[in-house]
Amino acid sequence: MADLIFGCTGASAERYSATPTLNFQLTITERSGIRVHAIALRCQIRIEPHRRRYSAAEAQRLHDLFGDPSRWAETVKPIQLATVTAMVPSFTAVTEIEVPVPVTYDLEVASARYLHGLDNGTLPLIMLFSGTVFLATETGYSVELVPWSSEATYRMPVTVWQDLVDYHFPGSAWLAFSRERLDELAEFKAKHALPTWDATLAALLAGQRENDPADAAQQAPEQEAPAQAGSPGIVPEARQP
Repeated sequence: MADLIFGCTGASAERYSATPTLNFQLTITERSGIRVHAIALRCQIRIEPHRRRYSAAEAQRLHDLFGDPSRWAETVKPIQLATVTAMVPSFTAVTEIEVPVPVTYDLEVASARYLHGLDNGTLPLIMLFSGTVFLATETGYSVELVPWSSEATYRMPVTVWQDLVDYHFPGSAWLAFSRERLDELAEFKAKHALPTWDATLAALLAGQRENDPADAAQQAPEQEAPAQAGSPGIVPEARQP
C-alpha cells in the first residue's frame, strides 16, 4: 500500500494563459518504497480567512463579505477557490509537478471579492486531495484510492494574485449587471455623451455624493474647522475563532 505525503512549495501567476491561472508547485512523497505508476489526482483548494490578520482598510472592504469585525469569529468561514484535476506521471520516492488552477476575477464570486479586498501579506490555503493511485507491482498493477485525509497547507503571497490580475486586467475590474440595469446605464451614458462605462459610473457617483446629506455633513466641519479633525480609528483585526 502506498504511503503518500503531499506538500505545496510555491505558486506563481501564469502570464500567457487565456484565462487567469495560478500555477501551484506540488511535491508528492511515497514513503513505502513502492513504485507509483500514475496518480489521477483531484485537488480541492480552499481559502482559510481566519488564519490571517487584517488592516483597517482591508476590514472595511471585507465588511459586505463577513460583516462587522466584532462578529468575525462567527462569520469568517473557509472560501472555495477551485477544484482541479491532474495526472501525476510515474515516480519512485518523490516527484514534483505543477498544477494549473484557473481562477475568476468576477467580483460576484466570494473568492474574488475576498482577494480583491487584500492589500498585502499572505493568503492561507488548504489543499484537500483525493483520486486514484496506480501502483506497479511484480505481478502487474494494483489500484488504490488517495486517502481522504491527504492534504497540504500553503501561504501564498497576496502579490501573486495581484500580479495575475495585472497581467490579465491591467488597471481594471469586472462587475456583473442585470440586463435591465445595463440598459439604464447605457441610456444615461448616451444622454450625457460619456465616453466610457468608467466615466458613466464616475458621473453617477459624483451626483450621488452631491445629493447625499451624510457626505455633505461630513465635509462641512472639515471646511469650517480643519484643525478639529477626529482621532484616528482603531485598526480592527480578525481573531482566531
